[in-house]
Amino acid sequence: MITAAAVLTAAADNPKREFRGAWMHTVFQEQYHKQNTEQNKAYIRDQFDRLQNAGVNAVIFQVRPQADAFYPSELEPWSRFLTDNGSAPVPEWDPLQFVIDEAHARGMELHAWLNPYRVTTSKTQTLPQNHIYHKHPEWFVRYDGKLYFDPGLPESRQFITDVVMDIVNRYDVDGIHFDDYFYPYPVKGEEFPDSKSYAKYGEGMKRDDWRRQNVDQLIEGLHKEISATKPWVIFGISPFGIWRNESSDPRGSKTNGLQNYDALYADVLLWSRNGWIDYLLPQLYWELEHKTASYLTLVDWWNRNAEGRNMYIGQDVGVTMKKPDIGNSGEATQLRHKVELTREADNIQGNCWWPGYSITRNHGGVADSLAIDLQATVALPPLYPWISTTTPSAPKNAVIDGEYLTWQKPATNGTADDAVKFVVYRFEPGDPVNLEDAEAIEGITWDNRWVATDPGVYVVTSLSRVNQESKPTAPVTVK
Repeated sequence: MITAAAVLTAAADNPKREFRGAWMHTVFQEQYHKQNTEQNKAYIRDQFDRLQNAGVNAVIFQVRPQADAFYPSELEPWSRFLTDNGSAPVPEWDPLQFVIDEAHARGMELHAWLNPYRVTTSKTQTLPQNHIYHKHPEWFVRYDGKLYFDPGLPESRQFITDVVMDIVNRYDVDGIHFDDYFYPYPVKGEEFPDSKSYAKYGEGMKRDDWRRQNVDQLIEGLHKEISATKPWVIFGISPFGIWRNESSDPRGSKTNGLQNYDALYADVLLWSRNGWIDYLLPQLYWELEHKTASYLTLVDWWNRNAEGRNMYIGQDVGVTMKKPDIGNSGEATQLRHKVELTREADNIQGNCWWPGYSITRNHGGVADSLAIDLQATVALPPLYPWISTTTPSAPKNAVIDGEYLTWQKPATNGTADDAVKFVVYRFEPGDPVNLEDAEAIEGITWDNRWVATDPGVYVVTSLSRVNQESKPTAPVTVK
């Protein structure tokens, strides 16, 4: 059991490796629609600068908010949160490629975030004429007045898979990300209308089990497709924060809230256990001692149920910064306590901030707290050893060229072990070269040069596509 006392008496140093994500949602974010192309580019650059300054190393950017696209697609229309009626932006640009380039330019990963089944978000919303709904209305159902792909249809699962793989094939994304919207959140008194697909494909199963199987098949199928195409592209899921309550299942948590397994038909532990995903990122959006869903209880529960895959914790910025810490720490917010609980946990490798815009707005001083304290050092992303444990080739010929430290990139051959990004370390003269010293990390770059004007001893290492690190270059001294 992770105890608060252990955390509060000995705060963990900032780790060398940690997932430090931020969700950047586009659904209902009208700024993208109101701004022109150049304004959107400037806005994204500014947002990413602010995230980088707060120590974020992975941006989870929503590119498919509701069966539409923040990128040019032959399968789905442009998103209504970017343009009108499915038309291309003028002048046309590719937001997904742009955010990949801007994230990588800042040493951050870019995970493409998609919502699999959601099609509309209101009862009155109409769809562009080039939407797949108009070609195959039989693939869809209406629930609470809103349209969804029917998860019970193989055709729906295949189309969603095609959309994901279109991104994987065309873009150099670091990850594919789904959040908690599988079967929709239940509406009291209304049954999800899948009787036709259940009659055709249910094969005598209980409907709840059949629905879970439908989602399982989507996740397993996507894992196989991604692994066969680009095995280094990470596949992550961010579920609602409660798998099951202990009152429903002795394996569940001591909570009393909505359950992933029963309400959304998402058996996320199965996906980790079977190796179909690379990380879980449960949304623990409650205060430390919430009566129904305590963060203290749930962070311990998810730590004990990582099932051999990486585990990151979703943090609600507003909730975290609103209330003071419990106990006698004297902290005005719960930020430090929550982060340190994750760092004390054996099977949790980081956090993700919801929403990322709260970081860029410095809500409650959160960005300041991260930048000067909890994320003050640069962190390498976590490892994914089930994909590869191979050490990548090291950079060569590190030299000072004017104000730049430059090096030669190793050759790549299209595998998970390619050296694609580089870590720059700086040590004080006379200090030993210690790659475990997080404070020595100057930054991560996809480039082969780094501004090195501060005096010190510099070395560079390579990171593979799954973040395995090479041996360092020979030291280079800047006087």
